[in-house]
Amino acid sequence: MIDEALSIARVFAYLSLLTLGGGMAAYPELVSQVVGVHQWLTLQQVDHVYGVGQAAPGPNLAIVSIGALAAGVPGAVVAFIAFLGPPALLALIVGRLWTRVRGRPWFVAIQHGLAPVSIGLLLAGCLTFAKGAVDDWVTSAIAVVVFIVVLRTRINPALLVLAGAVAGIVAFASA
Repeated sequence: MIDEALSIARVFAYLSLLTLGGGMAAYPELVSQVVGVHQWLTLQQVDHVYGVGQAAPGPNLAIVSIGALAAGVPGAVVAFIAFLGPPALLALIVGRLWTRVRGRPWFVAIQHGLAPVSIGLLLAGCLTFAKGAVDDWVTSAIAVVVFIVVLRTRINPALLVLAGAVAGIVAFASA
C-alpha cells in the first residue's frame, strides 16, 4: 500500500509540473504513466474519467478519480496532494520573486518561450485524447465537424460539447 502511494505521489507530482497551458498538456504523459507504466487503468477508463472531469463545472480533478481507482481513498488523497502541491509551492516562490526579475531579458525570454511549449503540449494532449475517444466513423465525423466549427465560428465550446453529446446519443442509441 505504501509503495503504491509513493508511486502515485511520484507520478502526479511529476505530471503537475507538465500542466503548462492546462491539464490537457499533461494528458499524453498521464496516459503513458497510468495506462502503460503502472497499468492502474485502461485507456478507455482514463478517457472516460478525464472526459467527465472536463464536462463538470470547475477545475478538472480527474487526477483524484484516477488515484481512487488505483488505490482507493488513500490513493485519491495522495494524488490530490501530489498534483496540487508542487505547482502551489512553485507559484509561491515565483510570486515572491516576480517583481524583482520582471524586466530582465532572461525572464522575458522564458515567458516568450513558454507560450509555444504550452501550445505544443496542449496539441499533444488533444491528439492523445482523440486516440482513445475517436475510434469509428461516427466519432470521427463528430470530431471533424466540431474542429471545423471551432476554426470558423465563435460558438461557445460548451455548446459544442453539448451538441457532440446529443449527436453521440442519437448515433449510438440505434446501435
